[in-house]
Amino acid sequence: MRFSDAINIEDLRAIARRRLPRFVFDYVDGGAEDERTLTDNRAAFARLRFRPRTLVDVSRRDLSAPLLGQPASMPAVVGPTGLNGLCWRDGDLALARAAAAACLPFAMSTVSMSFVEDVAREAPGRHWLQAYVFSERRITEGILRRALEAGFECAILTSDFPVAGKRERDLRTGLLPAQRFTLATKIDMLAHPRWIATVATRRPRFVNVERELGPGRDVNAFVGHGMFDPSFSWDDVRRFRDTWPRKLLLKGVLRADDAERAVAAGFDGIVLSNHGGRQLDGAVTGLDALPEVARAVGARASILVDGGVRRGGDIARAVALGAEGVLLGRAPVYGLAAGGQSGVERALAILAEELDRTLALTGCTGIGALGPDLLAPA
Repeated sequence: MRFSDAINIEDLRAIARRRLPRFVFDYVDGGAEDERTLTDNRAAFARLRFRPRTLVDVSRRDLSAPLLGQPASMPAVVGPTGLNGLCWRDGDLALARAAAAACLPFAMSTVSMSFVEDVAREAPGRHWLQAYVFSERRITEGILRRALEAGFECAILTSDFPVAGKRERDLRTGLLPAQRFTLATKIDMLAHPRWIATVATRRPRFVNVERELGPGRDVNAFVGHGMFDPSFSWDDVRRFRDTWPRKLLLKGVLRADDAERAVAAGFDGIVLSNHGGRQLDGAVTGLDALPEVARAVGARASILVDGGVRRGGDIARAVALGAEGVLLGRAPVYGLAAGGQSGVERALAILAEELDRTLALTGCTGIGALGPDLLAPA
């Protein structure tokens, strides 16, 4: 099957699995420990059934919605993901271009393999930066400063990474902790000549972190062993609020009391996230946390949610529960791995088509008509 023939995100996942060496696919697809949270992210959407309105004129429908006060073609962001250059050459640029073509924001990861300046210049659109707080704070501040100068409109501080989750698939292939690949992984790479020809000629490099580290330091070793600061706390938040004058989100929130504290600290919004099931196995899902958080801060802050979004109906469920929109993680990356920028565009088109159909079948003419009355627990 070609990516252009894919009819759902699972089709793109299957194509990606065939095209990629196992170590790359497992990095994209996997989670922490027993992967219970990874599985539950999908199950959380399945636990919500629709209660459609009937006999509504839905001959005209509008998917557009505001995200952080600016229009988007649907309530979704192409979310931050790392090592995209291992899926497709210049993968971060391909994701950013596809997002811009779809009139959606692109959230770029700190561990991107493209420079923030290149994304701003070569993929004009709405750019957000997901920022980890490093053990050397100057690195975070340097990347934020460059993103500000490049015109990025939003920064996302990530709070759920004081230490790295135990991602056992990556440990088995040798990708983690320091890219010391097993013999089986090396043989598997050789079994994917098309991937070698288009991707493997470049060693993964976290170029934005590398630039801030300076010459003579091994960026991969730094990311693998010393990147994240376990001392990062609420006492440090003001420093970043003062540094970044534009929209600021806090990612990794799963409790209403933390959401309220984030709003009080000056964040413009929050991202309900368990890091795609890649950190604490057994954590609640962002979708499950959403109703409580929406009641607590929904009138005062933007609420986004990520984790497990594979269908347009999932986007509708999240919005109906009180989210402003969703961050898309694996879905566009499966498209990237299947067909580069065109594959990402296919993934986004699939989700938009499904969202449009969900609106029609639930009796909604637009995103604003989605509400909790349309949902019932399974």
